[in-house]
Amino acid sequence: LLTQVRHQYRRVLVVVEGVYSMDGDIADLPALVEVKRRHGALLMVDEAHSIGTIGATGGGIGEYHGVDRGDVDLWAGTLSKALAACGGYVAGAHRVVEYLRYTAPGFVYSAGLTPADTAASLAALRLLRAEPERVARLAANASLFARLAREAGLDIGTSHDTPVVPCIVGDSVKTLRLAQALFREGISVNPILHPAVPEEMARLRFFVTRDHTPEQIRRTVGTLARELRRLDAADAADAAGTGRSSDAAPAAA
Repeated sequence: LLTQVRHQYRRVLVVVEGVYSMDGDIADLPALVEVKRRHGALLMVDEAHSIGTIGATGGGIGEYHGVDRGDVDLWAGTLSKALAACGGYVAGAHRVVEYLRYTAPGFVYSAGLTPADTAASLAALRLLRAEPERVARLAANASLFARLAREAGLDIGTSHDTPVVPCIVGDSVKTLRLAQALFREGISVNPILHPAVPEEMARLRFFVTRDHTPEQIRRTVGTLARELRRLDAADAADAAGTGRSSDAAPAAA
């Protein structure tokens, strides 16, 4: 795409996510760095779902791929997910950050982080660095969920190495019914429906945490597979019943 359009623009900014929040897959950052260098473009990475969740110490996609952080022009993320606070950040070279600070309306007219949110985020970062086993436990739980889901025949798309694991259902109404069935079993999961995703990609989106136990993960996947089979069987029965009714109906005059 850049080969086709780069010559039309003075500056080009390529924006990607570290971990894609709907599918739980990871951007190929080394390849993107090579592409942006070849075309003289800028690269921005949104780490909303990758900071604190991937990399040996939760350092995000840069740590996961072993990429020099300076090879990315802008790093952005939120403090409201893995770091359990509120607010967000944009990081980069000093001159770029100064430019944004004094020219971007979102910064010019916004207030700084509250002391409480800042302290909470710093505490979370320090805890990640002091206890990397938390990230290792998260990775083990996510891997267990994904492996069990695939063994159960569930469609989890391209999710790998991240705690975001979808179950693609392909029908918004069925997705809602499935979420309700799981909630009745004590399992809370958000349904993602059209137009947030295409109708054929409607899904449940699971967020695995470090504190989930293997027993909870096994029970969740087992319940999910059972309830999805039950809904599929009910839909098949309804379709068969509709077909028989239609076949038996008298022809209209």
